[in-house]
Amino acid sequence: MIVIFAALLCVFVSRAQDLFITRHGQVSFFSRTPMENIDAINNEVSSVLNVKTGELAFVLLVKGFHFEKALMEEHFNENYMESDKIPKASFKGKIVNPAAIDITKDGTYAVTADGELTIHGITKQVSIPGNLLVKAGQLQLQGKFTVAPKDYNIKIPSLVADKIAATMNVMVDCRYEKK
Repeated sequence: MIVIFAALLCVFVSRAQDLFITRHGQVSFFSRTPMENIDAINNEVSSVLNVKTGELAFVLLVKGFHFEKALMEEHFNENYMESDKIPKASFKGKIVNPAAIDITKDGTYAVTADGELTIHGITKQVSIPGNLLVKAGQLQLQGKFTVAPKDYNIKIPSLVADKIAATMNVMVDCRYEKK
């Protein structure tokens, strides 16, 4: 019994050594239109990265996005994202080729994460390009992709349609700590 418990403990510990986490990652988005730019940032993003398997997950509270204009933030939460009804957005997937990443060597590794992006209660398969930066054992994941609000059933009233772009540029920047 002691030998079995010790073996299970070793397996658990070795898996934990492959996990990196953050609770203060950053996701921001930006859109440019002739009428007005929209820029928001969320610094309360939680993420887990398993460097051995490539498994990657993000979750954030929609109300965590902050805008320069308070009225824009209010409209975003109440009218578009319905954040009281649908409070979270998430990504769950895998880095395509985790074996190509050597976290013992400093460098920048081009990565692609394939998985499910859930926004406004709608889940879509996505492929997100990015970079994993390794420096002195610390990991930083950065990525950039576009999202079309209509793909996630986010309704834009025709009255303000010219103020909101058809696609949003989304940027991800997470600095991980070893678990």
